[in-house]
Amino acid sequence: MYLEIVTPDQNIFSGDIKSASFPGSDGEFGIQENHAPILATLKNGKIKVDANGTEHLFEVKGGVVEVNHNKIIVLAD
Repeated sequence: MYLEIVTPDQNIFSGDIKSASFPGSDGEFGIQENHAPILATLKNGKIKVDANGTEHLFEVKGGVVEVNHNKIIVLAD
């Protein structure tokens, strides 16, 4: 699965991952390989990424996440 996290200023992360969890507006949710396509809004919180054994945390103030065909794009504030 491929994840890209972008802010208005820079590309924060891009690469292959195993799973990720997001602070959704309606509650935290996780994404794993072959997840159904979704579009969701994010609230203030942390994106947790398992990059094949290495955990990364990214603080966001909000944004949008799109999942489609094992590609995740996050437009974060």
